[in-house]
Amino acid sequence: MFGLFKKREHEVADLSGLVTDMHNHLIPGIDDGSTDLESSIVMIRAMHALGYRKFIATPHVQWEMFKNTHEIIENGARLVQARLKESEMNVEFRGAAEYFLDEHVDELLEKNIPLLTIHKNMVLVEFSFIRQPMDLKEKLFQLQIKGYQPIIAHPERYLYFGAHKNLYDELHDMDCIFQLNLLSLVGYYGKKQEELAQYLIKKKYVSLLGSDLHNLRHINILRASSTISHTVNRLLDSGVLLNPTLEVQSPP
Repeated sequence: MFGLFKKREHEVADLSGLVTDMHNHLIPGIDDGSTDLESSIVMIRAMHALGYRKFIATPHVQWEMFKNTHEIIENGARLVQARLKESEMNVEFRGAAEYFLDEHVDELLEKNIPLLTIHKNMVLVEFSFIRQPMDLKEKLFQLQIKGYQPIIAHPERYLYFGAHKNLYDELHDMDCIFQLNLLSLVGYYGKKQEELAQYLIKKKYVSLLGSDLHNLRHINILRASSTISHTVNRLLDSGVLLNPTLEVQSPP
């Protein structure tokens, strides 16, 4: 009996059913995620041990802080790909982006400069955690006019939505996709974020799960949490998650 409890205590989470992590900061040195190439490889190896086989890196494109261009992101992705090939790890890796809905994105759309997509026409976007942008729906609509389908990154982390949950309904009705952060399931960002995550799951609004991985501390929490594994498996069984269907191709 004591041996059984000991085994469970050291049980490692299995996230293999997701196949693809489509939100992470694993391209080194270009945002607040991985600091160098070796750190990226260490984290990818640790995520591979949890069952992931594909990675779509999503560095911040937030023009006041992270002026990441297609070239910067794709060059960084190639560095990671080359090192992965040397290490003979059986994983796929490419770069996309997490776009902060600011004037820079407006300019990219106005100039018809293609955005980096997660899959087909799906674009990962975020906005202020502090207050709801007055023109949020207009910005999302402009993305759709240009042929993109917005993926709302970590909608559970926008606490102002908690007092106005109809905003979730409105964005869902606009055909926006919701991507939940795995760490929200165990209250990593806070209790209110965890409650909103469960609310979105109950509403069946969650279509994608992402690690939003920035550092090894995040992986250690994922590794040790049976709660995350159970919730992931339940969502996979329900057939609502798109993660296993995402394609990972090399940057052009």
